[in-house]
Order: sequence, then structure tokens, then C-alpha cells
Amino acid sequence: MAGGEGTRLRPMTANQPKPLLPVINRPIMEHVLRLLRRHGLTETVITVQFLAALIRNYFGDGEELGMSLYYATEDMPLGTAGSVKNAADKLRDDRFLVISGDALTDIDLTDMIRFHRDNGALVTIGLKRVPNPLEFGIVIVDDHGKVQRFLEKPTWGQVFSDTVNTGIYVMEPEVLDEVVTGQAVDWSADVFPRLLAGGAPLYGYVAEGYWEDVGTHESYLKAQSDALSGWVKLDIDAFELSPGVWVAEGASVDADAVLKGPLYIGDYAKVEAGAELREYSVLGSNVVVREGAFVHRAVVHDNVYIGPSANLRGCVIGKNTDVMTGARIEESAVIGDECIIEAEAYVSSGVKVYPFKTIEAGAVVNTSVIWESRGQRSLFGPRGVSGLVNVEITPELCVRLASAYATTLKKGTSVITSRDCSRAARALKRAVVSALNAGAIDVLDLEATPLPVARFHTGRTAAVGGIALRTTSGDPQSVDIVFTDEQGADLSLGAQRKLERVFSRQEFRRAFPGEIAELTFPARAVEDYAHELLRCVDMNGVRGAEMKVVVDCAGGTSSLVMPTLLGRVGVDVLTVNSRLDDTSPTETLAERRRDLQRLSELVSSSRAAFGVRFDPVGERVALVDEKGQLISEERALLVVLDLVAAERGGGRVALPVTTTRVAEQVCRFHGVQVHWTATALDELTTAAAGHDMIFAADGKGGFVVPEFGPTVDGIAVFMRLLGLVARTRLSLSRIDARIPEAKLLRRTVPTPWAAKGAVMRSVIEAAEGYHIDTTDGVRVVDGDGGWALVLPDPSEAVTHLWAEAHDMDTAQSLLEHWARVVERAAGT
Repeated sequence: MAGGEGTRLRPMTANQPKPLLPVINRPIMEHVLRLLRRHGLTETVITVQFLAALIRNYFGDGEELGMSLYYATEDMPLGTAGSVKNAADKLRDDRFLVISGDALTDIDLTDMIRFHRDNGALVTIGLKRVPNPLEFGIVIVDDHGKVQRFLEKPTWGQVFSDTVNTGIYVMEPEVLDEVVTGQAVDWSADVFPRLLAGGAPLYGYVAEGYWEDVGTHESYLKAQSDALSGWVKLDIDAFELSPGVWVAEGASVDADAVLKGPLYIGDYAKVEAGAELREYSVLGSNVVVREGAFVHRAVVHDNVYIGPSANLRGCVIGKNTDVMTGARIEESAVIGDECIIEAEAYVSSGVKVYPFKTIEAGAVVNTSVIWESRGQRSLFGPRGVSGLVNVEITPELCVRLASAYATTLKKGTSVITSRDCSRAARALKRAVVSALNAGAIDVLDLEATPLPVARFHTGRTAAVGGIALRTTSGDPQSVDIVFTDEQGADLSLGAQRKLERVFSRQEFRRAFPGEIAELTFPARAVEDYAHELLRCVDMNGVRGAEMKVVVDCAGGTSSLVMPTLLGRVGVDVLTVNSRLDDTSPTETLAERRRDLQRLSELVSSSRAAFGVRFDPVGERVALVDEKGQLISEERALLVVLDLVAAERGGGRVALPVTTTRVAEQVCRFHGVQVHWTATALDELTTAAAGHDMIFAADGKGGFVVPEFGPTVDGIAVFMRLLGLVARTRLSLSRIDARIPEAKLLRRTVPTPWAAKGAVMRSVIEAAEGYHIDTTDGVRVVDGDGGWALVLPDPSEAVTHLWAEAHDMDTAQSLLEHWARVVERAAGT
């Protein structure tokens, strides 16, 4: 019997039938079928009604279980007896057994059939003694097991026995004549009382085995713990790693993970070092539990991601759900399938979150989330489309994204694709290329190449755009998908929104067979880039300067370009990490600091003019002066700006509004004007393409060399810096020393998404009487030249603040004042 909707188990049964709910990583009904097979009952009819196709698709004809399965479909609910009558054509030739597909049991069916046969019964009802019989139908029998009376859902005043009806029956085929065809008929309420009144031989078999009607969330969790405790005999498809700790095939459990059984870890699950799994926890297939996560008495279905320091207690997590860093889900909470619980969110006890919902970062949820769906605020973040590999960014997502991008372009146009050296980017790019070709877009694949090279070729060929995949800086578990326009620059906000609309509608264009596009691999991409770069950037004076520099390629794709470039400019170069490292495509903060320290030591000991370290895709740089001192990103902007402005003596530079106003002083000294831009990278690159631009930078190690191209390019700025240092004959430390120190402070304030509008309104109101600049966010300028900027983050539930003044005390006072304004409005 597998036709029930399981309404009391929602949201677990909102999009799957109750018999498919897993117990120890197998559907309840599969445990029931395996029980039938153990007792020789291999011919089985399954009655289905709610989401019938899912049950058929899962079990098929039963061959994998060594059984013969048939299906009887109800067009409308027919009740317990009516559904069996609906399958009568398979049951008329012999006695048969009726059993529920959503109750967990190991009752001795062979002995029950013997009891039925020995007593010559028309119907034998499986009975079980339970401590609380109120939720079940009570059956009263005499000393020989003959049924005396039925009581459906009694009150305590009517409880004369603790033997309840399990819904397991052995029947002779003639009992089907008592059921009207095509009508809703119930065994206990309609048929059995009528048979009893007519004197038919009805017997009750009091079973000694385990039986649990999995009808509520509490009983679902109980069934899991009972199975792990051995109270019910089940086939557990795993080996016992230690007493009570069951680990399935292909699972990866770090030796430093804490496991306290009984518990179950499904096939191909991964448990990292520092994670803690406690008693009665069940992990489904392909579950990932990151370091510091804590799971206790929780049931986690297939393909769930549990982020670092997440905390799950006594809850159920539906399949394909992501529980992000630091999220906490309490007792009796149930999270439906394909939900996202963002970082630091808190889901209170008993809360039900229905499928396909998102709980935003930092939210506290005290009531069930049924209809609301916040959805993803924006597909694009500051680094493109970003997320965890094979959790948030999957091959399926890449196909949909690339299909949406192709739909926004004309058939037959070309797109440049590229990647960094990581295995993840390589695998995901293949999905992107396939989707583009299927959408009638020709692909020019540069394979592993520096991002500036890919941007250059997009802007210098007939390509209408590009897609580059790279490992997220500082996070080897994540990947960024960068979409570029025909100039090689990041997509504008308008283009991003257009792509998001197509993606959200899922209305993708497909090419006819004759329109499937081509994939080609352009030759000499690196050589063409290097040739044009040396033609555009002034390298006069480099050969005669006899400079030595130290270059750290960080194991990234810039190592593919450096030999071609440096061999032509006449510089003595010491190169480190100049190989592609596909196992470590990015570095942690600690690894970056270690490598920068090594770079500093090499520059100092080799008496080099300076050192440069590229990021793994060659887009951004870190600088070390001739003394071996690391130049901060803020000071590096000012140093390179001073060199460029001094040599040009005029023109304009583009800088984001978050840049220290010391940059304005440097520009004023050299007769250069500043064009302030929003913080979005596409705004900076658009400005850099303007008339009379000589320099642009984002203050995060990203520089634009306008005479070569309008996009951020670490390789180009390195070559430009070689020429500038050679011609000025000043060391980087001397240039840095002549630039005033900035008194700029920063802070981040947690801000719920729903409060961001109120925060900015409060800032505007509090700034009445001050000069206000709204280039990006709200920048408030006081009369003494100090300023504060309040800027909501576009992709996280936070607000960023900057404050700058003539001294640190004033800057700190400004920052604290505006932080209080934000905190009051945000309610934090």
C-alpha cells in the first residue's frame, strides 16, 4: 500500500511520496520489500496514487530486488480496501498478504501466514502491543486469537486493550467480493465490522517483532534511532567501522573527524577533519560535512552540503540543500529539499521550511516558511557568478548559465572561453562550451590562460563576449564564472540583469542540428598578447637600466606569458612558482603571507629593484620594494599613480570612491584630474576607456593600463612599472616615502536585507546639512575635509563603512558615529 500523501510529514513529503522517505539511506518501502523477499513473498502489487511516477521510476519491475513488481494506480483515493480491490486481477488466484509501504517493521510474516492457515481464517489481522494506542485502531481478540471487537481511534475511556491494527493482513481472495468496485472503502471501518457481524472467521495475530508507523516527524526520527540501535532488523548497506558506526561504500571520513555512534554515513559522503558526528545521526549519499560542523540526532538526506561550523541538532535536512557556514538548525526543525540556509542563519525548534526556499544570512527564523521564497537576490556578485564547486556551482548550473548567455546573443556569433589551471574550472568549462555550441554560438577556447590574455583577445577579435572560469581568490573550494562584453570588460549591470532574466525564466534557445556551432582553439594567443603589449607600453630605458626584478607567478597562468615577455625586454629576472599547479590553484591567506615573505627575502637578498607577485590568473599584483618591504594595496595604488602622473604631467585617472583622498593630493601635485567612480569593476573599466585617461586602479591590487586596454591587467601594469622605474631611476621605497600617509579606516556592519533600505534612508536623514556625494552609496563630507562613506554590500547582508580625516582620532570618531547610525537603523 503506497498511495498515501503523508500530509503530517510535510515538508518532507511536499514533493515526494511518503514510502520513498529514507530510513538509514534507503526508502521505507525498500525495507518493506526486502522483508517480503526474506519471507519468500516475491510477487508484489504496489497500489499507488500520490506522485505515483516517482515510486514506479525508483523500483521499476523489481528486478534489482529479485522480485516481480506490478502497479495498480488509483485515479482517486479509494481507501485501504478499495485500493486493494483495484488490484484484484492480480490477487484472485491465491491467498495474499497486505502490508503498508510506509511503516517500518520486521514482523515474522512467515509465522503470521502459518497462524492464518492453521486457524482457517478468512482474514488475519497483524496486531502489535503499543504503550499509547489512541492514534491507532484497537482490535480485541479472545484467547485463541479470534477477533471480538474493533475500535477505531478510541478515547482513553474506550481503551480496553493495547493491541493495535498494524495494517498488515493475510486474506483469502474471496474477501474481495465484500468490497464495492471503484468506491472508497476502508477495511477497519467498513469491511471487517460487517464480516465480524456475519460470523466470518477473523483472527488477530499478535506479533512480537518491531513495528513503527512512520506518520509524524517524531516517529520518523525514532525509526532512524531504533534502526541504528538494532531494535529493528534491517539490511544496512555499509560496514561497521567501529561499534555502531556504519560507513557505506566510497565514503571518505578524515581520521581527525569525531564520530560517536551509533550513526550512519552514506556512500560517497565526505566528513572533514574537525567535524563532529554524534549519536543517531544519519548522513545520506554524497553529503559533505565541512570542518567544525556539528551533527547530533539529525537525519540528512542525499547531496546535502553542511558548511564549516554549522550546527544541526535533532532536525531533518532534505536532499540537495546547502547549509552554509555557521548556520544553526535546532530540534524538530525540518528543512525541505533544495533549500539554502545561508551563513549564520538560525532556524528555531519545530520550524518547517518548505522546498526551494532560501533563509538569508544571519536571519533568525521562528515560524515556518511555507509560501515565502526570497530567492537569490542577484545571480552576479563582485567576482561574477561565484559559489562552492559542485555545491552551488555545478555542471548543471554552468549549462543553464551558458545557455542563458547564448540566448542573449545572435546565432553564429563567437565567444572566447578560458580558465585557470584548476581541475574544477577545467571540468566546468566543458559544460559551458557544450551549452554555448548547443545554443548556436561558436567558441574560441583559449584553454588555460591568464585572464588578461582572455580579455585582450575578446576585445581584439570578432568575439561578442567571453566566459572565464577561475578559482575564487583565497578559497580553493569555490569558483568564479566571469562574463565579459565585446571589449573584454566585465558585463555592465544592465547586461547582467538581462542575463539574469533569461536565466530565471529558463527559456533557453536551442540550435537545430544544422546550426550546432563550432569549437576552435586559436593559435598564438599568448604571442599576440605579448606583441601588442610591448607595442603599446613604453619600455624605453629598460634595457639600459640593467634592472633585476623578482617575479612570483603563484603557480598560476601568468607563468605561460612571462617567458615570452621577459625574453624581449632585457631584464634580469628571478622567477619563482612559475609552473601550473592544478592541485592548489589559489592560496589561503596564510599561504599568501608565507609566499610574500619569501618574495620579500628574495628581493632583499638579490638586491632587486622590486618584486611582484601575480594572483593565479595574472589579473592583480602585490608589490615589494627594493628593501624587501611589502607595499600594501592602498600604498601600491598611490606609488604607481605617482609614477604615472609624474611622467605624464596631465590627463585624468579613474579611481573608486572608496580610495583615500591622498590620491587626490598626488594628482593635484602633478596636474592630473581624478574621475571618481562606483566600486563595481565594470564602472571603473568603463571610465578607464574614456578620453585622456592615463591610469585606473581599484585599490585591491587591480590596475588598468589605458594605452593598452580598459580592463584590469596585472601583467600589463608590471611591464609598465618596469619602464617607469627604469626611466625615473627612483626606488619604490623613496616614492612611497614622499607620499603622505592616509588616515582611512574601514568597518563592516551586519545588516539584514530587509533593513538595507531603511539604513540608507536613515543615513540620508542624519546627513542633513552636510555635503553628500551619491556616486556609490552615500558619502558624507564634513566641513574639515573629513568624510565617511556608507555602502550596502550587493551580495551579502552587510553594510560597509569608510571614514577618512586629517588624523586617526577624528577618522575613528567619524567611523563610530556613522556605524551607530547604521546599527540603529538595522536593529543590530
